[in-house]
Parts: sequence; C-alpha cells; structure tokens
Amino acid sequence: MQFVIAPEVFAALPSACFGVVAVKGAKPGPAAEEIRRRLAEAVESCTAALEGVAIKQAPEIVPYREAFRALGINPNKYPCSIEALLTRIAKGKGMPSINPLVDFGNAVSLRHRIPIGAHDMATFRDGVLEVRPARDGDRFIPFGGGEAEIPDPGEIVYVSGGEVRTRRWTWRQSEIGKITGATDSLLFPVDGFADVNRAQTLAARDELAAWAEELLAAEVTVGWIDAGNRVFEF
Repeated sequence: MQFVIAPEVFAALPSACFGVVAVKGAKPGPAAEEIRRRLAEAVESCTAALEGVAIKQAPEIVPYREAFRALGINPNKYPCSIEALLTRIAKGKGMPSINPLVDFGNAVSLRHRIPIGAHDMATFRDGVLEVRPARDGDRFIPFGGGEAEIPDPGEIVYVSGGEVRTRRWTWRQSEIGKITGATDSLLFPVDGFADVNRAQTLAARDELAAWAEELLAAEVTVGWIDAGNRVFEF
C-alpha cells in the first residue's frame, strides 16, 4: 500500500510534512475503557489550558489558518479539524466518545493539538491514498450519507480512486473510509509543517505508534513524508 502526496501540495505549502502511522490488526475492545479515560484526560487538559484563549489566534492554530488561505480555503468557513475540536472544547461542549479507534486518534490529536486523520485501509482503491488537487470525476459523500458533492477545481483533498476521503485538506472526512467498529487496519496521517511544528508532528506520530502497540495490540509501521520524500509504502 502507498500514501502519496502530490507535488502540487508542496508547491503551495513548501514546508508541509506528514507523520504517518499504519496500524494493522487493531483489537481495541480490551482497552476501550482505558482509551476513553485517556480521551477524557486530554479533554480536561485542553479545557484548562484554553480558558480565555481565542482559538483562532492560538499559536498551534495560526499556521493551519495561514496554510488554508494559501490553498484558497477560507478558514473561518472551513476550519481545520484541530481548530474545530479545540473550539468545541473551549465552548464547554466536551468531546463525546464515538468508538475506541476514533477516541484513540482524538486523544492523541488533543494531547498534541495537531490535526490527525484516520482512514480505513480496507476501503483504499488499489491500495493507495493520495493528497492532491481534486480532478474531474472525484466525488465526496458527506459524513452520515447524503447527496454526493463535487470538490472545487484544484481543491486539495485526501482521495483514493476518485473517492474523496477528506475535503479541503484537513477540514471534513467522508462517509467512505470512516472508522467503524469493524475497522481493524487504518492509516493515521499527522499533518504538520517542518519549519513550525516538526517536533510536535513527530511526537504525535510516535505516541500514536506506541499507543497502538500498547492499547490495540496491533502491528505498526511508521513513516515520514516531506517535500523530499513524497511516498510512504507500507
């Protein structure tokens, strides 16, 4: 299998980088309660740290808002995933438990305040997930189902075989490829910037990998993608 970043992404965002964790044979059931505890702990920590903080101006969030603008995306209308999570917490809405694997990714994302996606590898077309500009024929099924959407021309998307998995880079994931109770093999990309938060991107990647071995009893492969290395094979 491959995770591939198109050259156009680095042309627009030269310092973009991706920590990657491939997890195979995840068994979250036995650790479900511990995962929920770690998620609750991460939410509690963020709640305390974000009191009185304007999320849009937080140093962890500003680079993503600037990157969205560089990609032609309005971050006020389409906030990146970590901004949306932190805004929810700052408003006192907490973070509900969804399922152990989703909770797992959210816990690490909140601990490092960095966007982390999760994609079911069993749904990859031809074993490839790409980040690239949208093309003719690409389609996005909104989370929960509904009428298919056509991405904007050139919009940066996570996509596999024309099935868009995340619109507007790290904005919103689709119904296709979502993590369910039946998922046992998944890919976690950690989206960062080599000149801003490389250390945090690596720390989040490494914690995902360590937790996956500890809590999911999974086979784990880690990778790193930047402008000089656009492909992760696993």
